[in-house]
Amino acid sequence: MESKRQKRLVVCLTGMPGAGKSTIASSLKEKGFLVVTMGDAIRDEAKQQNLEPTDSNIGNLMLKVRNELGPGAIAHLILRKIERESANGHDNNHDMVIDGIRSIGEVEVLKTIGHVKLLAIHASTTTRYEHLKVRARSDDPIVKEQFMRRDKRELAVGISEAIALADETLSNNDLTIEELEERAFQVIRKWLTEINDGNNIGETN
Repeated sequence: MESKRQKRLVVCLTGMPGAGKSTIASSLKEKGFLVVTMGDAIRDEAKQQNLEPTDSNIGNLMLKVRNELGPGAIAHLILRKIERESANGHDNNHDMVIDGIRSIGEVEVLKTIGHVKLLAIHASTTTRYEHLKVRARSDDPIVKEQFMRRDKRELAVGISEAIALADETLSNNDLTIEELEERAFQVIRKWLTEINDGNNIGETN
């Protein structure tokens, strides 16, 4: 599919922690999308600096990187990773999913590598907290106070603007995992069709 298009589709997933972004990303990986997680870039950086991957350390490092390199900093780290992998022979010329967009600055950076579409996932505070407790990743909050601090940190780096300016929005309060995955793919399938149709029109002009 990619060879027929001038640029890949880059699906950017945004939403507050625990909304369901990673679930969607995993389902799209099974469909052949290349998945890149913004949080992994920070966790990799923490590993390079010998920092324990706790919520506090990861959060503080994220803020530090953004203060030093600007609101699109993490996206620049992602591009460098893609370039390194391509240089090492990895085929990165696929439709992509970027899991964990937190600012419009990151979206602007990613526009250099494809047709970017921003999908926001909404879920209530209670739903998100329960999702994170089940996921239980090392940097996930253990108690409600940590969860609220993490929310405030996410809002401080501009995630509310990214959510507000999304191309499409999905609500994940009462959906099963299968329903969430299917609704997300319906949106993305529409985007793929739009891109292919646009390129076909361009080829005939």
